Amino acid sequence: MFAGRGRGRELPAPFAPGDVVAEARNLRVRLGRRDVLGGPDGGVDLVVRAGEVLALVGPNGAGKSTLLAALAADLDAADTGGGVRIGGRPAHNWSAPKLALRRAVLPQAATLSFPFPVEEVVTMGRAPWAGTAAADDDEAAVADAMAATEVTEFARRPFSALSGGERARVALARVLAQRAPLLLLDEPTAALDLRHQELVLRVCRARAAAGDAVVVVLHDLGLAAAHADRAAVLHEGRVVADGPPADVFDGELLSRVYRQPVEVFPHPRTGTPLVIPRRTGRVRTVSGGHGAEGDR
Repeated sequence: MFAGRGRGRELPAPFAPGDVVAEARNLRVRLGRRDVLGGPDGGVDLVVRAGEVLALVGPNGAGKSTLLAALAADLDAADTGGGVRIGGRPAHNWSAPKLALRRAVLPQAATLSFPFPVEEVVTMGRAPWAGTAAADDDEAAVADAMAATEVTEFARRPFSALSGGERARVALARVLAQRAPLLLLDEPTAALDLRHQELVLRVCRARAAAGDAVVVVLHDLGLAAAHADRAAVLHEGRVVADGPPADVFDGELLSRVYRQPVEVFPHPRTGTPLVIPRRTGRVRTVSGGHGAEGDR
């Protein structure tokens, strides 16, 4: 599916809302002797659609980042079984340059060996479009991405001089500047304060509203419930629930998956599910005339 060849290169056509942008079918990933996704009795199925934010949630080691890497076609084919398709084709059939036009990936850690200025780092996201008609949009794409992530004010500062949270936002700006129809983001809120966590998820929502497909790995179930159209809950390399957060964020299921008792109840104003760990209450007790806290 192509919109045209630009300056001698094929360009991806836009997707309609609800179109399947990427999918995993019977996906199994084995690293060393361990099944990280799926197993001998079957693999993982997941569909990613245009116009929605899909959150991958689950405890550490559940397979979230591995599933994201598989959807990005970043895993060695020798380690995988089943299939991943991007833009209607088997992922391994795309050349690296053509794949970069179709999906943009934000890894967990953003590292650079040289002190490039922030604006140059963001501009790196435009590399896949070099030699195409879309290269005319480079300047606007970079400016829009930096504004959306609020990094314009330190455009000339070296990337290496930034704080962890600032680096995370610059890395996201690079991904946004790429303007691929599939965004794969691995824990984009991990290093951010409350305000910028909300900012990043609002950006994800805006990209979905514009027609992109967004897959985001999140540890914060509250963020997932508030911003995702769908949530896929992973547990021991399997997708054990997939659907709107209001449907799949069940207290019994989450308590089992996370091995931590939780309570799920609707927000009193928005109705969005709130997931709260069930904790032992604390009460004030008096011992020897001195106030002390004890377990209730």
